[in-house]
Amino acid sequence: MKKLIIAFLITMLGVTILQAAAFEKEAKSRTAKVHMSSDSPLTVGSNTLTLDITQAGSAAKDVKVNVKAFMPAMPGMPAMESKADAKDLGAGKYEVTVNLSMGGTWQLHIFITPTQGKRSRVKTSLNF
Repeated sequence: MKKLIIAFLITMLGVTILQAAAFEKEAKSRTAKVHMSSDSPLTVGSNTLTLDITQAGSAAKDVKVNVKAFMPAMPGMPAMESKADAKDLGAGKYEVTVNLSMGGTWQLHIFITPTQGKRSRVKTSLNF
C-alpha cells in the first residue's frame, strides 16, 4: 500500500510539473484573434512563441506578422524593446523569437499585415 501511495504522489507531481512548463495566452482585437503558446515558461532572454492567428473565424492566410515587445521607461531604468518578424509555419501558425531582457510586465503588440487591406494590431501583455 505504501508503494502505491508513493507511486501516486510521484505521478501527481509529474503531471503538475508538466502543466506548469508551458505558456499559453489568448488575445484579440476587433479583426483578429491570436492564441500564443510556448513549449517552456517565459524567461529572461530569448523566448520562442507560436502564434495561432485567426481572422473572421478562419486561419490567417497571406499575412505578414511582426511582433514588438516593450517595457516603458521607469525611474532609474530606460525603456526596453524587442522587435521580430514571425516565420510562417502554414495554416495560420507563426513562430517568433522575442528577447525579454528582464522579468516583469512586458507589453506585446502583434501586427498583422495582409497583402491587401488594412493592417491590424493585437495588444496584450506578458508577465513573468
